[in-house]
Formats: sequence, structure tokens, C-alpha cells
Amino acid sequence: MNNEQELKAIVKNRYAKIAEQGKAENAASCCGATTPSNKVYNIMMDDYSETGGYVADADLGLGCGLPTQFAKIQKGDTVIDLGSGAGNDCFVARHETGAEGKVIGIDFTPIMIEKARANAEKLGFNNVEFREGDIDAMPVSNDVADVIVSNCVLNLVPNKQKVIAEIFRTLKPGGHFSISDVVLVGSLPDALKEDAEMYAGCVAGAIQKDEYLQFIEEAGFQNIQIQKEKPIVIPNDILEKYLSADEVKNFNSSNTGIFSVTVYAEKPGTKATKPKLNMAELQEESGSCAPNSGCC
Repeated sequence: MNNEQELKAIVKNRYAKIAEQGKAENAASCCGATTPSNKVYNIMMDDYSETGGYVADADLGLGCGLPTQFAKIQKGDTVIDLGSGAGNDCFVARHETGAEGKVIGIDFTPIMIEKARANAEKLGFNNVEFREGDIDAMPVSNDVADVIVSNCVLNLVPNKQKVIAEIFRTLKPGGHFSISDVVLVGSLPDALKEDAEMYAGCVAGAIQKDEYLQFIEEAGFQNIQIQKEKPIVIPNDILEKYLSADEVKNFNSSNTGIFSVTVYAEKPGTKATKPKLNMAELQEESGSCAPNSGCC
């Protein structure tokens, strides 16, 4: 497989194209990034449409879970979303943290940042911002976030340990993350592991489930839990692009498992108590001003 910079360039190029597609077109492919199957398979994506804060225009159908559903976000929290795309998980997080909180989305694809900012401006969300940058070198200071979320993104980064170290650095003591990602149990065929398109498609970049959890533990996190797990089945008409008929049959009968997991973990320490804002401060935070409040 290519080196780190080449892999990043492949992913950036692929996701720039995805940003210009609609959700239906993205959902017809493996994590939105491979040639569409001849049947419409939502093989990784979970349905957000009933989730509070959901914004259809920001949903590109690229996720493999619902991390915000499990993230225990509280009012007033500062939340960071890694690989924020067009902003959907940020807007769901904003629904939970409220106008008194803050949400920061990070993505390394300029067109995604542009799309997300346009969505935030259209919604009038002044406490949601999007920063362009790599999630393995976040444009964020130490000890900023109460909660970090991410949806089907870490598997796209070559150096996953570096990303996990960045998550630890940017979380406040006592903060936590909830991340949905793709992991393996068993080995992928070489033809899948070595293909750049399958890497951008969220499969070839996935690592072993045990290794993934070990990296999190070695970074210093505690109370590590798998909040949700579901198997991912790659349709045969996608597999047939890479494997012979016999190889497809052998792969489907093997013990190799591809799973979407939502993992939770906490940074050691005691979470500081948030100071309560008075009415004028709350109205200033939310951009509103009630009559006779004295805040205008």
C-alpha cells in the first residue's frame, strides 16, 4: 500500500468528489467512496433522520454509526467532531449541547469545510465552527473538549495511534469520546488490502478490533467500552471488482468479520464544574435578547 501522504491524498481527492454528490449516490456505495453497487446497499450507514438536530442537507450518507447518540453530551459542553464532512454530526451535537455550548468540526477537505460552513450559516448556528486540518494534528489547543465524536473516519487515517494521542491531548481531564469506526476480525484478501479505492472506501484501512482497543488503552484512556457493534457485509458485486468468483466464495465463507463499532473511553481526571451563566449571558451566547433583559 502507498505511504501516508499518498493515502491522505487519495482520501482527500475521493472525499472532495463525494462532497459534490448527493446522499442517495453516496449511500449506494461502500462508505460513499467506491463505485456504486448495482443494488442500492446502505452497507454501513445508520439512519439519522429521527435524530434530534438532524439536517438533511448536511447528511452525505458517509457514516457507519450514530456516535452522537451514545456520546453523553450535556448542555454547555464543548464538542469536537473529527472528520466533520458537511456538518451533520456537529449539528446533532449542537442540539445536545445547546446554544450555551460549542461545537468544533475538523476536516481536511476544503470543499467539505465550505459546505459545512454554508450549512451552519443557513441555520444561524453561531456556536458551531469548522476548522480545516488533519485529525492527526488537530488545529485545537490542549484540554479543550468535554466530548469528542467521530463517524467512520479514523479508519481512513494511516497513523491511528497519532489520532488517538491527539484525542487524548485535546480532551479535558475527565472528558470522553464516542467514536464509530470500522474494524476487522481476521484478515482481508490482499487484493482488498492493497487497493486504494477500498482504502478510501473505509475497508482496507480498518485494523484488527483488538489492536484498535489496545491503541486506546495504551494512549492512557480508561473505562473503555464498546457501545454498539454491527457486522458489515460487502456486496458480491463490489467484491467481484477485486476477487475471482472462487475468491469471493472463499471470502464469504471465511471467518473474516468486518464490523462497525462505537467505542467509548474516558480521559483520566476530574471534570471541572461549569460556571452557570446568568440570563443576559445566556441570551448573548444564543444571539437573542429578550425585552427588558438589559442585554441590548
